[in-house]
Amino acid sequence: MDRAEFAARIDHTVLGPTTTRSDVERVLDEADAHGMNACIPPCYLSEAAAYAPGVTLVTVVGFPHGTHTTAAKYGEAVDAWQTGADEVDVVLNVGRLKAGDDAGVREDVEEVVAAVPVPVKVIIETALLTDAEKHRACEAAAAAGAEFVKTSTGFADGGATVDDVELMAAYLPVKASGGIGTYDEASAMLSAGAERIGASSGVELVEGFPDGA
Repeated sequence: MDRAEFAARIDHTVLGPTTTRSDVERVLDEADAHGMNACIPPCYLSEAAAYAPGVTLVTVVGFPHGTHTTAAKYGEAVDAWQTGADEVDVVLNVGRLKAGDDAGVREDVEEVVAAVPVPVKVIIETALLTDAEKHRACEAAAAAGAEFVKTSTGFADGGATVDDVELMAAYLPVKASGGIGTYDEASAMLSAGAERIGASSGVELVEGFPDGA
């Protein structure tokens, strides 16, 4: 993998509650300059699509807790796609999963997958789950037709781990997200089976790519 291929696997992210339009434009500029994707709040999609038409735009649905109604998630996904999102990251309903309602979890994701003709990644929030629950979450995401599973929102304690990526990669391509701040950390996730990296430090990751690698 060369630097450009590595950069293309990074979703350079800004999703905090105080995110401004200037924050989003900075991330878009950095993504464009380094060949990364950009993961941004849905409220800025329209401006982002006009500002950086060459950047792949990722946004979030049911964020950050996944407790929105299925109808709300469906509507969010449709609006995001119509406003310019190239990919959607939806938060799984962790409470329903913990209660054993795997069918409800699957149906929730199915509706989002059906809503849009773009890739859907399911954030399972690994820090809140047991290993058995992680398996069930991935099974539900796969059965629902999602294209990826993603480790974390970044808003719960804990983030991506090599062990979690290895577990999840048995089901679907993995987006490792949460606490990845260096090239070495990102490389470890890719070696464990991740196909995509979500990070607010995308520039540092790309610039850390070893010369000659």
